[in-house]
Amino acid sequence: MNYNSTRDKSKVVSASQAIAQGISEEGGLFVPQQLPKYTMDDIKAMLSADYRGRAKKIMGDFLSDFTAEEIEESVNAAYTAEKFGGENPAPISYIESGDKKMALLELWHGPTCAFKDMALQILPHLLTKSVKKTYNGKEAVILVATSGDTGKAALEGFKDVDGTKIMVFYPTGGVSPMQKRQMATQKGDNVSVVAIRGNFDDAQTGVKKIFTNNEIKQRLAENNMLFSSANSINWGRLLPQIVYYFSAYCDMVNEGRIALGDKINVCVPTGNFGNILASFYAMNMGLPVGRFICASNSNNVLTDFIKTGTYDKKRKFFTTISPSMDILVSSNLERLLYHISGENAEKVAELMNALNTEGVYTVDDEIKEKLNKYFWGGYCDDDNTQKTIGDLYKNENYLADTHTAVAVNVYEQYAKETGDMTPVVIASTASPYKFAKAVLASVTDEALPEDEFSMVDELSAKTGTAVPAPLASLKDAEERFSFVCDVDEMPQTVLSGLSING
Repeated sequence: MNYNSTRDKSKVVSASQAIAQGISEEGGLFVPQQLPKYTMDDIKAMLSADYRGRAKKIMGDFLSDFTAEEIEESVNAAYTAEKFGGENPAPISYIESGDKKMALLELWHGPTCAFKDMALQILPHLLTKSVKKTYNGKEAVILVATSGDTGKAALEGFKDVDGTKIMVFYPTGGVSPMQKRQMATQKGDNVSVVAIRGNFDDAQTGVKKIFTNNEIKQRLAENNMLFSSANSINWGRLLPQIVYYFSAYCDMVNEGRIALGDKINVCVPTGNFGNILASFYAMNMGLPVGRFICASNSNNVLTDFIKTGTYDKKRKFFTTISPSMDILVSSNLERLLYHISGENAEKVAELMNALNTEGVYTVDDEIKEKLNKYFWGGYCDDDNTQKTIGDLYKNENYLADTHTAVAVNVYEQYAKETGDMTPVVIASTASPYKFAKAVLASVTDEALPEDEFSMVDELSAKTGTAVPAPLASLKDAEERFSFVCDVDEMPQTVLSGLSING
């Protein structure tokens, strides 16, 4: 299986080159030229496999230039019971309220307590193998822009991995105190963390510009290095996310919640559009999915796009209590546009150029019709997010983080508006303890403690839930990174961090 760019179909690469390179030279994203197709018999065969077995099957069908042994080694190293607190890295909690049947797919049991671990524990294994296949002897420089969770998950995945260096940029003031502490205390000799004066979109745009800067790329080449990405613009980040939708479906069948062949809906709290896109790929491979419910916070650029067909990033940016969704440029939407436009790379390139130069684009009626066939969009502001957290805890004894609560709220909007009571898989994307202040304020009327870790302890005492060990250990961890730069200083910051002068 080969991959081509969303903006130029003549740019064709192997799976390993797509992963090693991260992004195409002209700025397009790599997409598979075709998808594996699974019948109900194929899905039935997955029922008896565990998560690792399902991952080996699905990834093997996409990574045709990897050996079965390479895939098995990568999967077994990534999804251990030690890292994820059990044999199933992605367990499900069920909430049934009236006719509504919600399956909360908990993707946050990994080492950084966020769903990004599901991909970023395996990406270093895939990337280092890819670099050896395609750029033998070069050192991979991983640049990451993060709105909170990707940064820590990437740092944890790549720390002390031979042949790699990783630098993470995050918006100062745009992540939760726990997320900031997770990154600032990161261990590893090959890691670096930098705050930027700006928002996530500034960080993401800055990283993309560095990726496509020929002068900087040449400087790296002279030092036997090359850029790659751990953001979901990298196919090696997106592919592992397809697995957990198939696995969740199999678990629901095995647990008698649905019958094999029944349809489900999928609801995802959405920022960069990678997680929900993975479920769209799963549907196109044969998973029985009816609708994709795209849940946004007050930065509701995707909600407006789904409703109107116009994507307009020229709007007020909100800093919310669900910071991983504080995004106005959803990079993976480009991949969806490519597929629902009939793989029209020229049209995608035109739309992306308009977004870059004018800040807005409008799709044609044919694309909008396909978009509305599959996707429904809604949003939830901070007040309703906190109310949803409180209601879930009070009525269901379930403690949700701020992002999961957005998804639950938007799903309830969808069910009320459409009357569709198809069982829904809701992506639960982070531990509530990563956003202790907002979650605690949602479940108590008492005054909050001043200190972040006092809030964590209070939340545990109030709800009788355990603080995840990776977060509890941060309290006494040494802070290593405190550097802040302007957006226009990012290129020089990268070169300086790599000890490349001038």
